[in-house]
Amino acid sequence: MSDAFTLPPYALGLGYEIDHMEGALPVLACEFTRDLMGRPGFWHGGALGGMLEIAALGAVRTHLGAQGGRLKPVNVSIQFLRGGLAKRTYAVGHIVRAGRRLVNVTAEAWQDDRARLLATAQLQVMIGRANGE
Repeated sequence: MSDAFTLPPYALGLGYEIDHMEGALPVLACEFTRDLMGRPGFWHGGALGGMLEIAALGAVRTHLGAQGGRLKPVNVSIQFLRGGLAKRTYAVGHIVRAGRRLVNVTAEAWQDDRARLLATAQLQVMIGRANGE
């Protein structure tokens, strides 16, 4: 959906998809499958954390647009607020502050009710130059 952001193979392998755009931000979605299960009937924390990271990187990538550059998460903090049930889950990232080399971004995940978050994340992402610096 976004010219500036395509999902990496990891995200595609877990079934994440870009559900829609919220302004310039890609909103990810994923149907629950057995491959995502932690304890019976619930999302695995790693799968949910991965979804938050991909949503955050999507926000950074769309913010950078054609400017590009390699993205490297240098600090990730995830807060699990409640168990994710075996159902469709959504995630979106938001830029907090964008500098020349570092971007602070948050992400949130929810299911049926966006006001009842499953988890949130804060990331600090380093922007590398296209030549690998």
